[in-house]
Amino acid sequence: MKWELNRASEIPLTKQIYQAIADKILSNLIAPGALLPSVRNLSKELKVSTDTVIQAYRDLEKDNFITRIQGKGTFVNQRKQKALPKSPNTLPYAWQLSVQDYLPRAQFPNHAQSHEKINLSISRIDPGLFPNRFIEKLISDDLLQNSKSISTYGEIQGDKELREVYARYLKKEHKLKTSPQDLLITCGSQQGIELVAKSFVGPGDFIMVEAPTYPAAIDIFRARGATIIQIPVDKQGLRVDLLDPLVEKYKPRLIYTIPNFQNPTGAVLSFPRRLELLHIAQRTNTLIVEDDPWSEIYFDGCPPLPLKSLDTYGHVIYLKGSKIIGPGCRIGVLAANGTLLSRLIAAKGLSDLGTPLLNQKVVSLLLESKRISAHTEKLRTALEVRRDMITEMLKKLPDVVTVNVPTGGLNYWITLPACVNTDNLLYEAKKEGVSFMPGSAFYAHAPECHHLRICFSSVDDYSLQDGLNKLFKVMNRAVKGRKNDKTRAVIYC
Repeated sequence: MKWELNRASEIPLTKQIYQAIADKILSNLIAPGALLPSVRNLSKELKVSTDTVIQAYRDLEKDNFITRIQGKGTFVNQRKQKALPKSPNTLPYAWQLSVQDYLPRAQFPNHAQSHEKINLSISRIDPGLFPNRFIEKLISDDLLQNSKSISTYGEIQGDKELREVYARYLKKEHKLKTSPQDLLITCGSQQGIELVAKSFVGPGDFIMVEAPTYPAAIDIFRARGATIIQIPVDKQGLRVDLLDPLVEKYKPRLIYTIPNFQNPTGAVLSFPRRLELLHIAQRTNTLIVEDDPWSEIYFDGCPPLPLKSLDTYGHVIYLKGSKIIGPGCRIGVLAANGTLLSRLIAAKGLSDLGTPLLNQKVVSLLLESKRISAHTEKLRTALEVRRDMITEMLKKLPDVVTVNVPTGGLNYWITLPACVNTDNLLYEAKKEGVSFMPGSAFYAHAPECHHLRICFSSVDDYSLQDGLNKLFKVMNRAVKGRKNDKTRAVIYC
């Protein structure tokens, strides 16, 4: 919980703390049921007296934002959308608390905005692993060559040059034969998911996702009012064998899947399952949304071809971001065919009239550069070394902890005993300056709360080792109540 108090303001610090917490609760940046910091910890963090925090908590409890339970802590209440209390009326913006909104209550931002020193919660790549000087020069050259790109709009579908570059890149790297006319440039792959949902999913529609899956996708589909059906994942990816009767029963608008190095489990959908999934989609005319964030990052051999490369009749909408080349550019590409693409382009036009042209030019230069292949290979090597180091470290954990060792991607999926709630574990880890993504974030409903995901590419090597050592201490304390077993953790390779 990070914010700054304005000590020069005439508004008392108690009131500032009240409004800051109330705002975060109303915007769901602090989720219902969340445990707030103790009075002592919050007073220490904000450098205020404990009496100030106590009074703020009393006001929040009086207005039904929180509940304080003796000996357990202070928890955020479940809230209904309704007119809110006018108190404390000394705040200049207090009236805004009574303004009703229609924002979906998303869970992903709760975890995405972690401020811990060692952030292992978000799947990203440490900036130190990018060829930053080369990128700086490329951007400088781009500004000189494409200065007009700042003062003009590009095509809604995306810059033609970048679409041509992406078509070549997808063919070379993923054996995906597509034309520039079948591509749509987006502001990251997450916007691609949103455009699909906005175009083809409405209130009450059924959609299917993997369980567990990418939290932001859950939030997007939920925001459309969809009913989400969860399909389990095993070591070979989506349980396609369970789909037939469920597709017949619910007739879903789409199936959302991450076939390569699935987020969060790291599973790879086997080739036979890919063929069966396509067969089901073709037989029932069901859309497949294939999210492919990091299939270039493999350690034990290339993953199977994308579903889209096997798609004959246009049932697959393929999404890819720029995570491994320039995530800060927020560029993604969507591949689709026929009227599906036309409607997605129309949805893109309604959203933002097109992706920033300057960013598109930068990514175009990066993808065309001869250094991109060398960078990808170097990145694979560096992350494989990290993967192997972490696998050894994880063996020090007791056998009641199981680990999926990734063959690619950026994440580890760790399972603790069912009695350990990783939401609570996260609170303890944050005290040590470490964050991770708790398992509950990856489920649309009936969450399994004894899992956690750590990203091993998001910080430098030293911080990674330091963070994991601190996290392992917290995990060991959590399972201490179980039998004192000296055997090693179960590692699934």
